[in-house]
Amino acid sequence: MQKIILAIDSYKGCLSSIEAEQAASEGIHKVFPSCQTVCLPVADGGEGILSILMEATQGSYIQLEAHDPLMRIRPTSYGILGDGETVAIEMARISGLPLLREEERNPLLTNTYGTGELILDALWKGYRKFLIGIGGSATNDAGMGMLQALGYRFYTTDHRLLESGGAQLAQIAYIDTSEVSPLLREAQFTVACDVTNPFYGPQGAAYVFAPQKGASTEDVRMLDTGLQHFAGIVHAATGTAVDTLPGAGAAGGLGGSLAAFFHASLRPGIELILDILQLDKLLSDADLVITGEGHSDRQTLMGKVPMGVLKRAQKAEVPTLLLSGGIEDREALNEAGFLAAFSTTPYPQPLEQAMQPDTARQNIRETTAQICRIYTGQKT
Repeated sequence: MQKIILAIDSYKGCLSSIEAEQAASEGIHKVFPSCQTVCLPVADGGEGILSILMEATQGSYIQLEAHDPLMRIRPTSYGILGDGETVAIEMARISGLPLLREEERNPLLTNTYGTGELILDALWKGYRKFLIGIGGSATNDAGMGMLQALGYRFYTTDHRLLESGGAQLAQIAYIDTSEVSPLLREAQFTVACDVTNPFYGPQGAAYVFAPQKGASTEDVRMLDTGLQHFAGIVHAATGTAVDTLPGAGAAGGLGGSLAAFFHASLRPGIELILDILQLDKLLSDADLVITGEGHSDRQTLMGKVPMGVLKRAQKAEVPTLLLSGGIEDREALNEAGFLAAFSTTPYPQPLEQAMQPDTARQNIRETTAQICRIYTGQKT
């Protein structure tokens, strides 16, 4: 082995992307001391995408205060890429699930107002080009809060002004755009989207993602009804049919509103990252690619980091291994094209122990070394 590329997503709640890759690199060098390991910090549009973009492009941060999902003011930031023109926003930094305690999670109440505030701040500062990562949200308001921060007003049939939150969607009768910032007309938006789920329905934003954001079974039904109703309002206001748009259900429907109201292009987050990191060029002389994430299953095949990496490697005809904390649906993962799929968590290690950072590093290091021994024929 002369060159191995490591493109591993973060082990959420445990290790960052680069920490996981460093551990894997150490495992490789135990068996192949002279092998070149190329560590590419990656993300799929959710937590971590901003820091990766800033590091990859030598960008700079802008600090400010904005409202979190429950409308509490807190410090946050967005970035300016190295080109000096493109604003990078990680919506999870101000509208994300990690900002809430478990008992605070409630997508009927949470909103994306803070994300709109970040966009507005950048517009005021003269920026017009936006790249927004929308994974990791705490919300299911279809971007209603974001739109309100930018001047959109939502009313009921009896002309009552609505507040923010997923519970409000089903009550919207019409939208007033008279106070919308005119600066938006000059803006261009690209959205890093980590899923392809539709706006509503059995595979939509509410049914698939709202339970992990704190929604009960009844809440999910209410939210899905609201999204279906709002889809009709959006179509009437913009002419865009968000109900048929892949990825419109991302971030509780935020993807759909960005596409409809701002003509945003929805792209897999990992594709944007891999373009910026120039993975295709790096693959030209690589012997192996190792990718992975905290847990891999069938959802991995729906635009997650490992799948994006695999597709690039397949084009370059470089074999790709999947190295994740936990593995389910191994047969489906192998059929997708991974040479093999390995879990780094040894049986019978409890999950709580496996998620300790030092333990996770050791597990990754040892599993990677074992994989490399297969290539040499060394005894374990």
